[in-house]
Amino acid sequence: MPLLYVDLIEGRTPSEVQELLDAIHDAVVEAFRVPPRDRYQVVRTHPAHEIAALDTGLGLTRSPRLVIVHVVSRRRTRVMKEQFFKLLAANLADRCGLDSADLIVSITENGDEDWSFGEGRAQFLTGELK
Repeated sequence: MPLLYVDLIEGRTPSEVQELLDAIHDAVVEAFRVPPRDRYQVVRTHPAHEIAALDTGLGLTRSPRLVIVHVVSRRRTRVMKEQFFKLLAANLADRCGLDSADLIVSITENGDEDWSFGEGRAQFLTGELK
């Protein structure tokens, strides 16, 4: 159920993008304990000049392989979020060769009343989803 927006600098092949999305989804499923069919991902690609991503003073060096993940989700525990960050970085490193300095993640939380998955209904409120 989390809705993920993935922002990338243009230049990746379709298969590279798919591998990124699969690695991200696997981290979501494991850390947030959602069903495998709870998959909502939107990829946006940008020319390099459209993304400014410095290091907040942490001494990180970014590359054109930068991946920015914005997660919109129901509330998750601190432990779940920390596990997600760790799994996501590991999955992307192992499966996509992404340096962890090239990963930025932000989570925005909302409630059950903020979701409709179709047919004009709020399925968490109607009891169709739990």
